[in-house]
Amino acid sequence: EVQLVESGGGLVQAGGSLRLSCVASGFTFSRYAMSWLRQAPGKGLEWVSDILMSGERTSYAESAKGRFTISRDNAKNTLYLQMNSLKADDTAMYYCAKGLRGTGERGQGTQVTVSS
Repeated sequence: EVQLVESGGGLVQAGGSLRLSCVASGFTFSRYAMSWLRQAPGKGLEWVSDILMSGERTSYAESAKGRFTISRDNAKNTLYLQMNSLKADDTAMYYCAKGLRGTGERGQGTQVTVSS
């Protein structure tokens, strides 16, 4: 059974930083691209970033470019999202997901709230 458990969310002031983590189990983590998605209150699911199996290539939504960094540690089965220069518009539930563009299973999410 695929399990993805996110953590690291919280309340932060605008301009601050957070580092999200996602621990994966139930599949061979190193064989899959992974993604981060988010859903703001009252809005649809938005793709944020993804990373290939060995971390050799990453992609970002325009809203995340230059501020967010996706990474992974295959030895720890863990995906990360470093978020800097946070804005109020970044307030959302953040999910990690298996596969590119979040096409596979996703976790329960971790809430990020940015106060302006």
